[in-house]
Amino acid sequence: MKNIIVLGAQWGDEGKGKVVDIYSEFADMVARSTGGNNAGHTLVVREEKHIFHLIPSGILHPGKKCVITNGVVVDPRVLLSEIDKLKSRDYLKDDAQLKVSELAHIILPYHILLDRAQEEKLGSRKIGTTARGIGPCYEDKIARTGIRMCDLVQPEIFAEKLRANLERKNFLLKNYYGAEEVDFQTTRDEYLAYGKRLHPYLIDTSLFLNEEIHRGAKVLFEGAQGTLLDIDHGTYPFVTSSNTTAGGLCTGSGVAPTKISGVVGVAKAYVTRVGSGPFPTELFDEEGQKIRDRGCEYGATTGRPRRCGWFDAPVVRYAHRLNALSSIALTKLDVLSGLPLVKVCIAYEIEGVRREDIPLTLSEFERAVPVYEEMEGWKKDLSDAREVGDLPKAAQKYVRRLEELTGVEVSLISVGADRNQTILRKNPFRA
Repeated sequence: MKNIIVLGAQWGDEGKGKVVDIYSEFADMVARSTGGNNAGHTLVVREEKHIFHLIPSGILHPGKKCVITNGVVVDPRVLLSEIDKLKSRDYLKDDAQLKVSELAHIILPYHILLDRAQEEKLGSRKIGTTARGIGPCYEDKIARTGIRMCDLVQPEIFAEKLRANLERKNFLLKNYYGAEEVDFQTTRDEYLAYGKRLHPYLIDTSLFLNEEIHRGAKVLFEGAQGTLLDIDHGTYPFVTSSNTTAGGLCTGSGVAPTKISGVVGVAKAYVTRVGSGPFPTELFDEEGQKIRDRGCEYGATTGRPRRCGWFDAPVVRYAHRLNALSSIALTKLDVLSGLPLVKVCIAYEIEGVRREDIPLTLSEFERAVPVYEEMEGWKKDLSDAREVGDLPKAAQKYVRRLEELTGVEVSLISVGADRNQTILRKNPFRA
């Protein structure tokens, strides 16, 4: 296999950063195709913690090219901050290692202000966004009023588009939301300066990726968020503003689906969710807090505590249906160590009727009661396990049961935060 997609099979925060980092060793380049800096990837390499919001985590591998494609919405300030931080840690020594699409839309100050104001206006009905301006930026993209990276290096065009947008945005900010307005001159000067710094990274990323694939390069496509946050297929309206499924990654990257060899879905050994929306297996008790603390379940982007619950098999079966998963990368199995019993949701009951698949309507999802299967827990610390045989029998049985319930084999098991705390059962690039 040459070109592999790695994406979230739950509600995001599944540990994709670590999985991408591991698989990057076998790829020639890593491409990010959707989302923005609302997605944070955390990984630990030689006890050094790295958090990425835009740049693919493959950047930590010397010589690997990392690509931010058309489908990503880019906050130039965040991107430049990540570049500077990498260089300060002696990474990204060669600027040619990073490629950014000149057609990617950019997040501007009014997007962030509108994001915050909209959430405040919703009150108890708020979505739970990261308030990073992602949604409003995608709104402009769909409304065909967006500003793209290529505009930042054309001062007259940028100024013209910015002035036109500010006329509408400032009216809305001031008169509807009662928020501060955005100054044209300050914004123009600030963002044109960003454009000068980012200019060396800008290319036609679709052309670049397709040419490299034609030459035989192995490409790892890195997803953002998770399947259940997809704008079309997620728990709408409690979703993100982009397509987080495999089809969305193809659209965002400009690489055709027929060039994709396989799709790895990343799933935690339990489930977490950030923000509002239905979550049938959510735990509100001491066990839920124990999982949250042991798993360090606090957002890499916002620091917000994540909602925690038992593994939800119908959710991953749904992700398998939408993405045609080749395998599952199972993360944070070690977090469940020490629990006398572990539970798995195998189906739902909605008003007394059993459902094997997730409901499509929000009202039904909110009424779904999980049907659990209880399994024996294990006490052993898993952090030193490097083969499946190193795991306690109960943990091995748990993994096999998840495979049976989801219909997908587990190809990787993460047993700790560090890169080397991993059981790699199958390399997707060599499958």
